[in-house]
Amino acid sequence: MTPVYNGGRYLRQCIESVIAQTHTNWRYTLVNNRSTDDTQEIAAHYARLDPRIQVHDNAAFLPIIENHNLAFSLIAADSGYCKPLMADDWLYPECLETMLSAALARPSIGLVCTAAATVTNIVLFEKLPPTDEPVTLLSGRQAGRVSFLEDRYFFGSPTTMLIRADLIRKRTPFYNPANLHADEESCYDILRESDFVFVHRVLAFIRLHEHSQTAAVQALGTIPSSRTYSLAKYGRNYLTEAEFRRRWHQRMREYYRRLAVAACQFPGARYWEYHRRMLALMNAPLSRTRLAAAIVSYLARRALCPLSLLRSAAQRLSTVLRRAHS
Repeated sequence: MTPVYNGGRYLRQCIESVIAQTHTNWRYTLVNNRSTDDTQEIAAHYARLDPRIQVHDNAAFLPIIENHNLAFSLIAADSGYCKPLMADDWLYPECLETMLSAALARPSIGLVCTAAATVTNIVLFEKLPPTDEPVTLLSGRQAGRVSFLEDRYFFGSPTTMLIRADLIRKRTPFYNPANLHADEESCYDILRESDFVFVHRVLAFIRLHEHSQTAAVQALGTIPSSRTYSLAKYGRNYLTEAEFRRRWHQRMREYYRRLAVAACQFPGARYWEYHRRMLALMNAPLSRTRLAAAIVSYLARRALCPLSLLRSAAQRLSTVLRRAHS
């Protein structure tokens, strides 16, 4: 499945990578979210060429997570697995065959992830310890514990995931609309009742560019906040209470350090609106006192407020706090 909005620039390569798969028993759904470029024409062209490809054109524009959820809802009732593929990305020919083989090794496996490459040949998401085996199999609990306790993010992006379809059908919606990075959250959710496999091969290509959704929200600092949110929501499912509290305190210290750095750069209302909302979802509302302390600590480390500069630093702090809570 590929949910897409104005993805015409890269969509041909994306679709052709699916057609080129060595595993041929698939159906491919493209969900066109009211694109204004040539996305619809490209998708329709390939649908005419290959009966396994279908195009769904939205009647109205949907926010990005809602569009993904619509795509998940269109999975055929007899499909065993779902392979998300973002319109900017593409798959190596053996991707489906290799990931499906790993998934079928045990009926308990609900999530398979793989490494990915970028245009600069950087390998992404290969975060598990090196092994001579082609795959690493972890129970769902083990996978969650390693990710939360060791800060090893090996789930990747939707393009690097293969998900057992029955786990998707049990959740409506599958992605949490409140979370811009709901794909990560969904991993912790389904691993509460299934096992995990990581394939130690580069089977997907992730395209990083300035017009991507990731780039669009990068300035908001959404990824670290989303990971803290996942810990708040699912941490106790995988960690002991003592482990959870230790990781929670560490993550919140890191969170306020990032807020302090951003605050001194005056990020604007959208930034604070996002983080106030995310912290509220974690039942940890933005603390003016804690933010002030983090800003003072940051300025002190930067040697911006000793002696003669103390007054200007205090004025700066007052401005920052006023904007953060306005």
